[in-house]
Amino acid sequence: MATENRLLTCTECSALNCYKRHSQYPEFCPTLDLDQDALDEALQTYRQDPWNDKAFKAAAEVEGHFYGRLTRIEEIAEFAKRIDITHIGIATCIGMMRESRLLAKFLKGRGYQTTGFSCKLGSKDKTDVGVPEGDKIAPGKFEAMCNPVLQARLLEQAGTELNVIMGLCVGHDTLFIKYSAAPVTYAVVKDRVLAHNPAAALYTSDFYYKKLFE
Repeated sequence: MATENRLLTCTECSALNCYKRHSQYPEFCPTLDLDQDALDEALQTYRQDPWNDKAFKAAAEVEGHFYGRLTRIEEIAEFAKRIDITHIGIATCIGMMRESRLLAKFLKGRGYQTTGFSCKLGSKDKTDVGVPEGDKIAPGKFEAMCNPVLQARLLEQAGTELNVIMGLCVGHDTLFIKYSAAPVTYAVVKDRVLAHNPAAALYTSDFYYKKLFE
């Protein structure tokens, strides 16, 4: 039983007692066996770093004051205001340029400076960085590579203080986050099949997307 419990973590829990302490912790709950030093170190990280302290409190304030009332983009604006951000970067998929223009318009209306760069910056073919011709969407034709590293570098040069991802591809978003000099948040998570709502596959996994578990 002990060995089995070690294999179970929060994704196997249905009690969720850590949230409101209205139930009981299951035997395998990590909270019961948590290294106190690790917990203390995490708590200190929020308090001892001034930016972490400000960002964490700002996130809590936005959640506490606007829970269920504001859209994601409105929450981004409110969060940025509370951490004294004035210049927001937009790292956008080229397929979301219209949405990114609207996001920039919204943010500028809230008093922010914005700088945005498309993923196809530089217009280099995928084969230029070693992608086999057969792995293109349309082999034999020019197909511009996504360039999240360049997006991150140019936003750094522009001096952005918070960068917002607008629908970058899976993996390209990972690289952008890795190389972004400024902190990163999401406005849109790409899901070409589900109109950029990846959670829909999980919500419908007992009927439309039952194939996920077959």
